[in-house]
Amino acid sequence: MKRAEQPRIAQLLADVPAGSVALTQHPAAGPDHMLLTEQFSAQTDGRGRVTSYAVFPGANVSYTVFSAQEVRFHHAAEPAILELFHCRSGRVGWNMQGGTAIYLGAGDLTAHSAACCADSAMMFPLGYAAGISISVDLPRLAANCPAALQQAGFDAQAMQAALCAGSPAAVPASPALEHIFAPLYAAPDSRRQAYLMLKVQELLLYLMDFQPSAQALTQYHAEQTELIKQIHRQLTENLSQRFTIEELSRQYLINTSTLKAVFKAVYGLPIATYMKQYRVQQAMQLLRETDLPVSEIARQVGYGTQGKFSNAFRDVAHMLPTAYRREHCGSAPTR
Repeated sequence: MKRAEQPRIAQLLADVPAGSVALTQHPAAGPDHMLLTEQFSAQTDGRGRVTSYAVFPGANVSYTVFSAQEVRFHHAAEPAILELFHCRSGRVGWNMQGGTAIYLGAGDLTAHSAACCADSAMMFPLGYAAGISISVDLPRLAANCPAALQQAGFDAQAMQAALCAGSPAAVPASPALEHIFAPLYAAPDSRRQAYLMLKVQELLLYLMDFQPSAQALTQYHAEQTELIKQIHRQLTENLSQRFTIEELSRQYLINTSTLKAVFKAVYGLPIATYMKQYRVQQAMQLLRETDLPVSEIARQVGYGTQGKFSNAFRDVAHMLPTAYRREHCGSAPTR
């Protein structure tokens, strides 16, 4: 769990009212070129910002930042609009139309039609996420196709059949995707539009050779991921207790291999690794914000002895709890 990113995102969203998503549009190509915005709406339990750019007729790019557990979207269900999302940080999941659930980690990409996500919930298992969303109206792009795509033999109908007609595709992180997206995150404002025009075309060229069946992340049923979220809630709300995978499997009527696989897909880590890091993160907060003895903090986050707690803390934080408290709080009780 890369928690250092979470405070940075919270700071970026400090001016956004709680429970809202701020939408900013940069219609450099004219307001009639923006896609899905007239019917677009979003509701969230946290804060979010979507900054959209009209790149060329038929293609928009939005930079998205969220500090929330969930955001619900509504927009027109357009089967010919290709929706792409690249996850920069955090984790992102969707319960799509048809009951399919997709989860992305940093560097992953999803591709689906706007009909798949017209009324969908985007979830953030780590409480935050940042990334880039790209909307491509394929028939409109075909009618206004940039020269580079024309020379490469771009076929909008073939791409629609491959990526919009079936189930959503989820593409794992790769050097090729990193090469495409890294400049978009680093581009200064003065050159962002130019980079977007180049990189959207590069991404479409990359997708011309993409084979969804051969290069896809595993997808799950939404019912399975909802069950895993219940298990996560039980684990994190009862840190002083220890639950075995076998106990959880019997309690929730899910076999152990599926439980382990879906938990890792949703939260990005195996259960034991995730819970170890989660316990230490909670302990860090207690060390910073309270004067509780280290032994009591160890008990509250689920460690039977201070020695086991100190070993786990050092594995995650690379220092002992007493050193962490001194570094972040000055002199404090170290009992």
